[in-house]
Amino acid sequence: MFNSDAGSSKGISDSVLQSVSIYDAARQADIQPWANMECFQLGRGLQLSTVDCLDLGDQQIVRERQLAPIQKLGITPANFCTVSCCTFDPGFRFSQLGTSSAATMFFMPEQTEFDIYVPTGVQTAYVSLKQDALLDALRTLSPEQWECTPEQLQLFQAVQQSALKTLINQWLLMADSLRSPSGSVDDNLLLHSIAHITAAAAQNTAHPPLTERVQAFTVYRLARAFIADHLELDVVPTVVDICRVIGVSERSLQYAFRAYVEMSPLAYLRLCRLNRARATLRAADPHSTSVTTVAMRFGFLHIGRFSVDYKKIFAESPSATLAS
Repeated sequence: MFNSDAGSSKGISDSVLQSVSIYDAARQADIQPWANMECFQLGRGLQLSTVDCLDLGDQQIVRERQLAPIQKLGITPANFCTVSCCTFDPGFRFSQLGTSSAATMFFMPEQTEFDIYVPTGVQTAYVSLKQDALLDALRTLSPEQWECTPEQLQLFQAVQQSALKTLINQWLLMADSLRSPSGSVDDNLLLHSIAHITAAAAQNTAHPPLTERVQAFTVYRLARAFIADHLELDVVPTVVDICRVIGVSERSLQYAFRAYVEMSPLAYLRLCRLNRARATLRAADPHSTSVTTVAMRFGFLHIGRFSVDYKKIFAESPSATLAS
């Protein structure tokens, strides 16, 4: 028996289920407001993803399929955690961790800074819950293993990943089929199912020691933060600036970016600038703002080249974005 109080019932019809096609990275973040994240498109495509999102109040279920690569940056709030999985892809990165098999699961605790890179074609899914409730259930199932509260992202390699995927799919289907006043679920049902899966996965996983990948992620994260800080000030940094400030060679910087976003630092910097330009164009008044002004603000001095590169990534011209 679990040491938690009996849950109340909640009608599925009272929950919020959204199944949407995403054409802008900001929308992919907005549809998940509990996650405190920012999204950036890092590859070509008009349609960025499809997202199924079920909000049950204290619990959420999200399933996303990327049609263009994306980067997700953020930090989890207090008393919030996620249990997640994805289809196998060697390019996928969850902060300093990757997927070394088709049976990878992740546990992300509260107040964790995350940096996720999802390549084209990858499907990700997660359940978010109140951390204290989940840890109470986990400590009932496996008290020694969960005696200490995790303070960083955890990776599990276990067959329970398939059970997690099945559970998520079942709940999304159930939400769609039980849209009636009589449709109700016990709040603890999802919580306890996730606890069983997570406890079993943790018990079956041997945690590897820190590797060069962790060191590379540190380099990458410092560089990415430096880039973001400067773009916020409308200053475009160079690779030389980045290497000098964080104290690494260009070779180390190249390795870190290849490992985590599958591109060079220069290509990543250009995509960051394009994303910032897109966000600015979408928010601007077309009567008082020009494409040229925005392009130059983010260091694009050749307006024709900017327009070509912009359309390759976002499948529309910058002028169309401004006018929308």
